[in-house]
Amino acid sequence: MARAFIVTGFLFGLTQSILAQFPPGSGGTNSSPTYTPLNSWSFNDTTNWTSDNAHAPISFTNISSALFGDDTSLMLNTNVPAWLQFNIVEKDNTTNLTFDQGSVVFWFAPAWAGTNAGGTGPGLWGRLIEAGGYAPDASFGWWSLYVDDVGANLYFTVQPGDGSTTTYLTTPISWSSNFWHCVALTYSATNTALYVDGSLTTNGAGITAWPGTNVLAGGFYIGSDSNGVMQAQGYFDDLYTYNVPLDSDTVYQIFNDFYPNYYLNPWNWEMMPDLISAPSNPSTNAVTPDVITGQGNLIVTNLSDDFVYGTNQNQVWITNLIATAAGTNVNVTFTIEGGANGYYYDVFVGTSLTSPLGNGNWSWQGQAQRRQQCSLSGLPQGTIFFILGTPQDSDTNGLTDAYELLITHTNPNVDDQNGAGIPNGWQVLLGLNPLVNQVAQPSTRANYGYTMADWLNGVGGIKNGTNSLDAEGNVLQVSQ
Repeated sequence: MARAFIVTGFLFGLTQSILAQFPPGSGGTNSSPTYTPLNSWSFNDTTNWTSDNAHAPISFTNISSALFGDDTSLMLNTNVPAWLQFNIVEKDNTTNLTFDQGSVVFWFAPAWAGTNAGGTGPGLWGRLIEAGGYAPDASFGWWSLYVDDVGANLYFTVQPGDGSTTTYLTTPISWSSNFWHCVALTYSATNTALYVDGSLTTNGAGITAWPGTNVLAGGFYIGSDSNGVMQAQGYFDDLYTYNVPLDSDTVYQIFNDFYPNYYLNPWNWEMMPDLISAPSNPSTNAVTPDVITGQGNLIVTNLSDDFVYGTNQNQVWITNLIATAAGTNVNVTFTIEGGANGYYYDVFVGTSLTSPLGNGNWSWQGQAQRRQQCSLSGLPQGTIFFILGTPQDSDTNGLTDAYELLITHTNPNVDDQNGAGIPNGWQVLLGLNPLVNQVAQPSTRANYGYTMADWLNGVGGIKNGTNSLDAEGNVLQVSQ
């Protein structure tokens, strides 16, 4: 990874103390009823990941933390299985989560933007909180609050394990990446309800059946399914569970009490502006296409008179970085030094550092060559980190190692991440998610077409139609 990119950063702006908050469910300064949480998770213990009641998780893997939210937050957004699993009933007989009636309240910031907010969504049906596991025949038992693959809807669905499936609640959302939202689910035998940012978005019928003891014994998961694959791809903070349904006034008061810690926290301002990757000018005139290439948002202003070569094309750095205020935004200039002639270097921008770096949210801003003085305008105020990517492409699929680690979150040593038979580079070129095997999806199929240069030019559509092949198996014609 050291050969894939280098990092530099700067802080622009001032910090201030965070406003005090009321305990969740305390009613704050109004007359809402007092509710005692079953348990809570502030995710301040980033080593053992214990709950606020000091209960240890059953298991966890490939999760990370970020200084984002109300102090630290939990992050699940990887290209490998990741999960955080807790008991539903602890060994001391305390209960963390109830199925028949109760409430779950938490804050969530997606690492994606929904398709109705200019993004592509998580690409998977990401689980926010879940117990049991989805089964096509509904024979096991499943209790889940989740988001759809395009990031446009929230769902609350239950499979009691008797072959039936009931989606009690569905509500539309339009979320941008890195913006915090308070989600509250309440449920009982008479009513179910979903609240987003303190407001009721939908309610439904009462919950009359729920999973049995087999699911109870398996615990529940925060941010993924039990396999760690269907990740919510985002940040979690201040999760509270209750054994009673909260009333609407209390839900609003909880949102209002926590609001300053998320929206008036200057450290969060640094990440919440939605940094979107610049458009590229991909080239397909070679065996290995240049999938992400071009000037992007970068403006090359000059050539440096004082320059130093790197020992090879991968030894490169950013120098002479200057930030200046421009209204509510920041303009930045810098120079690329080191490296070698003839190579292009990717510039990535992010608003936080995570460990590993690939778990963070970065945007591709364009390419430039060594000695070139560059400028970027309209960046948000706050902490901004720059990463300079090298031309290293270990699996020769047209995506540099840096781009795969930071943007697509794919393995730079694996040509075809999802096993769909299409290299990662081609998937990005065609607008597909390289972490999702489209061929294996039951409702879609890959429809291939060819240009005169024999390049794939489209994948999509519904699972119907035919492909016409010649004697060697080459695609001649596609119909849908």
